[in-house]
Amino acid sequence: MRPRVSTAGVSRRAFLAGSAALTVAGCQTGPVVQTATVVSGPAPIDPSYRALYGPLTNERYALPAVDITQFDPVYLRREVRNPTGEAPGTIVVDTTNKFLYFTLPEGQAMRYGVGLGRSGFGWDGEAIIRLKREWPTWTPPAEMIERDPKLEEYREGMPPGPANPLGARALYLFQGGQDTLYRLHGTAEAYSIGRNVSSGCVRLLNHDIIDLYSRTPLKTRVIVRPAAIY
Repeated sequence: MRPRVSTAGVSRRAFLAGSAALTVAGCQTGPVVQTATVVSGPAPIDPSYRALYGPLTNERYALPAVDITQFDPVYLRREVRNPTGEAPGTIVVDTTNKFLYFTLPEGQAMRYGVGLGRSGFGWDGEAIIRLKREWPTWTPPAEMIERDPKLEEYREGMPPGPANPLGARALYLFQGGQDTLYRLHGTAEAYSIGRNVSSGCVRLLNHDIIDLYSRTPLKTRVIVRPAAIY
């Protein structure tokens, strides 16, 4: 059977403080860290995915086809039974298995593979989407520039485009009216999906963040669940 695909008071365990929190806003790729991932088994690559992740020429910046051989096919976008227990219209990030779910009516959910922050840069808790941006500007925090002076030229922001670390779309998470500095955003680095690679944000393939962005109204509830300890 073919997978169903689409074309189209807050509690928290760990909220980074001080300079570490500012680093989260960087959402920049770091060293790739391989971690154990609990999945139900590899998913075969259905031919329809070649079209789903094909070139997007109607964007502000054209996006090439995704090389879907660079990551485990279990992380390809698909509609699944909702395992989260949350009501429709909720985003749930399963940090243990590297999945993001957007819950749908009738017990279904759209599931996306994600890349997460490497050790020391993670975050979990609840928030809401207060801002959405297409082809956003990326501004590295001062602490990140101090560690990597080559980023000085972007102190006032890196213009949007294919090389921008936030990719084609960004969803901004807030708690109690304050920016958590945590983002759901796009990436062109397909190899990073299913891994711990960035400075704390949740990254999806550009094709997937475009789909998620189209489904996500402002004030959407987001739950980032802490990783299980084995």
